Amino acid sequence: MFKYNVCFLKSNDRILMLNREKPPIMGVWNGVGGKYETGETADEGAIREVFEETGIKVNEYYSKGVITWDKSDGEKDGLYVYLFEVDAKLGNEPIQKTREGILDWKQIDWIMNPNNLGVAEMVIQYLPILLVKERDYLFEYKEGIVKLIE
Repeated sequence: MFKYNVCFLKSNDRILMLNREKPPIMGVWNGVGGKYETGETADEGAIREVFEETGIKVNEYYSKGVITWDKSDGEKDGLYVYLFEVDAKLGNEPIQKTREGILDWKQIDWIMNPNNLGVAEMVIQYLPILLVKERDYLFEYKEGIVKLIE
């Protein structure tokens, strides 16, 4: 099991994004998430992190991925990525300041714009795949590219 997750909440054509005010990935838009606690499964940790950072209770994910990469010592590392579908009303909530940064519901088209340098580097590579259909995905990150492994 890997140590970290990143989670996205979808409401209609919007995704809840966090602009972090501290490292890692400070100053760019990304999902919410964090580190797993001892004894948690990947799914339990993702659900807890979503609630802690947004106040929104989620149950089951719509789609999930695992992104792996090779560390300099040859070992594999990675993280879990989740997409949760939430109530349509939530996507209209105003910008919210939290202890982690700023939460805002961003249009999917805005997030996926390749010229948008304000979104975390890998997000535009794997999020469109998570949006396609409900299932579990395996990705590999290598030389700046996230590749879907079937």
